[in-house]
Amino acid sequence: MARVIIRAPTLDDEEDFLAAMRASREAHRPWLYPPQDAAAYRDYLATLGERKHGFLARRREDGAVVGWANVSEIVRGSLQSAFLGYGGVAAYAGQGYMTEVLGLVVRHAFGALRLHRLEANIQPGNVASIALARRCGFEKEGFSPRYLKVGGRWRDHERWAIRADSVRGAPRR
Repeated sequence: MARVIIRAPTLDDEEDFLAAMRASREAHRPWLYPPQDAAAYRDYLATLGERKHGFLARRREDGAVVGWANVSEIVRGSLQSAFLGYGGVAAYAGQGYMTEVLGLVVRHAFGALRLHRLEANIQPGNVASIALARRCGFEKEGFSPRYLKVGGRWRDHERWAIRADSVRGAPRR
């Protein structure tokens, strides 16, 4: 049985999510800038919909927030692809929770969302995130200089991707 559960974040999660993100701020920078206040969290919730699915990850045993993930910019038609973003909570780093979280998110993306491909763009210096993507079956596809603006700066990223047909037990499309 998985130690974590994932589900869509709601307004009821605001306090727990923000406390976890504030406590993880030093670990996230300069890689991630998740919401740090109520207005930013509510703006994030407003972005969720048909083209962006959010997942809040909590420990089964006590409900503690251990991380989050987004499947965004979903493109249908002949592409059936999306981008994956994620972040863990510093207090639970190195305990395997995010490996479980991404496993569940990938299965959901290739199952319920019927996607063919997920792409994660990761800054080259973020060795923990690269190791996580690799553990979860993502393969490095390339390098994109000054690809994405993070924290107000254009930053280089490595492109990592996984396809439904490379995941054991995933539906073939």
